[in-house]
Formats: sequence, C-alpha cells, structure tokens
Amino acid sequence: MDPVVLFFLLGLVARLAKSDLRLPESLYEALAIYLLLAIGLKGGVQLAQQPLATVLPQALAAIALGAAIPLLLFPVLRLKLARADAASIAAHYGSVSVVTFAVATSFLAARAVEAESYMPLIVALMEAPGIVVGIVLARLGAAQRIAWGALAHEVIFGKSVLLLLGGLAIGAAIGPEGAKPIAPLFTDLFKGVLALFLLEMGLVAGGRIGDLKRAGPFLLAFGIGAPLLLALLGAAAGQLVGLSTGGTALLATLAASASYIAAPTAMRIAVPEANPALSIGVALGVTFPFNIFVGIPLYLQLARWIGGS
Repeated sequence: MDPVVLFFLLGLVARLAKSDLRLPESLYEALAIYLLLAIGLKGGVQLAQQPLATVLPQALAAIALGAAIPLLLFPVLRLKLARADAASIAAHYGSVSVVTFAVATSFLAARAVEAESYMPLIVALMEAPGIVVGIVLARLGAAQRIAWGALAHEVIFGKSVLLLLGGLAIGAAIGPEGAKPIAPLFTDLFKGVLALFLLEMGLVAGGRIGDLKRAGPFLLAFGIGAPLLLALLGAAAGQLVGLSTGGTALLATLAASASYIAAPTAMRIAVPEANPALSIGVALGVTFPFNIFVGIPLYLQLARWIGGS
C-alpha cells in the first residue's frame, strides 16, 4: 500500500476515534496551494517540449467528458433528490479532484507506469465544464437568474483553476532548464506534502460520515457505483483519443473523481438552495476514500484490459 494512503487512513481513524488531532487551517491552505502549483508546474514543463497541436484531441475529449458526466448522473439522482441537490451532486462529479489525481500519479510512478506528461492540463480543463452544466440543470425552469459574471469569475479565478493554469503557464515558459532551481521544492518534496494533505483529508472525511448517515443508503450506493461507471467511460475515452495505458488510467481516475474544492464554491454562488452536506458528504466521505483505497488500482487494471496489455 502506498504510504500516502496510510496517512489518509491515519486521519480517518483519528477522526472516528474522536482524537484531538487537527492540522492548522493555515497549513491546510498552504499544502493545497503547493500541490496545485506543483502539479501545474510539472505539466507545464513537459508541455514546453511538445507542440500544442498534439494535445488538442485529448483536451477536447476531456472537456466533452466533463460536460457529459452531469447529464448522465442527473436523471439517476433525480429519482431520490430534489432538482437543486441532484444538479449540485452531478456538478461535483462532473468536475475533478486534484488530490485524487495526485495520488493516482504517485501510484503509477511507483509502478513505473508512464503517462502523458500533459495530463495536468487535462485536469485544469475538466474543472469547469461539469460545474456549468450542473448549474444549467439546476436552473432549467426556475425563475431565478444566474449571475454568470460572478460565477465565471469564481470558476476561472478560483484558487484551484488559477493555480493549476498559472503553474502550467510558468512551467511552459521556463521549460526543463528553468525548472531545475525549484525542483528540490516542487518535485522532491511533492510526495511528503501529499502525505500531509491526505492526513487532513482523512480527518475531514471522517467528519462527513454523519452527513451520509442522514442521507440514507441511496447516496452511499451512488458514491461507489458512480465512479465505477464513470471510470469505464473515462477509460473508453482515453483509448479513443490514443492515450497510453498510464494516461488512460489517469483519465479514468479523473472521470471517477468528484470535486470538493472548486465545485462547492461555485454551487454555493449559483445554487444556494442546494444542501452542501449531501454533495460534499458523498464526494469526500464515500467516493474519495473509495478511489484512494480501491478505485485507482482498479482503474489501472481497467486501462490495461481495454488497451490489451
């Protein structure tokens, strides 16, 4: 088992045991900023070594995949939930989890499975489309108007997208040689910082279990069933656009993940009547630990099977 997963498990056990273990809020923010910048920088450095035209088909496929996911999940969620809650949860799953991507990248690297170097760009591109589609689904037939200007500003200039795209731009501008002086910070320390962040995620996930108990078995089943279906869709898309086994596994992981940074902020602005305990509870309390413990190894095997290796 990867050490970072054990850190997550430690945090989960600590919260369930009602320990007084806490990470300072300022440290949590610093770790999140570091991870987003480090992922973006790595992708940008690699992007500087290849023409943008080679990435375009995969980029367009990722955007289409992110937009399609809420459309697939919304009718299922509407069987049990109000429109606003169903659309909010669908938007969370249409967006992506950067931390899940980081864990998957670490998992592949430990097994010497190579993936396309521009995958961090795919992460940034998949952040927003699902959120926009989820908002449209929530507002169809509703009297309220969407403040699209405020929403666009929040999505584009929100912390996660801004740091990812900013890191990509910096990495692409400086290239491999320019990145060498900062490599000890943003490359060598990456896994240690990720371990600390997952410790905090374990604490947060343990605190969401109460929300899920109140939500009932439907969302518990959804939090496990949805990523399995979406991973299959992501792996199929990866094969169609010619990704490697590692790239296909990462795209399957992104499709199966759910946002708990960008999506909650955007939905709070655009769909304030939705219950955030439901969306964050199922995304962080069920799907995130499922992907960490079970999903990522499964998605790698799925990518190998689809690719015939």
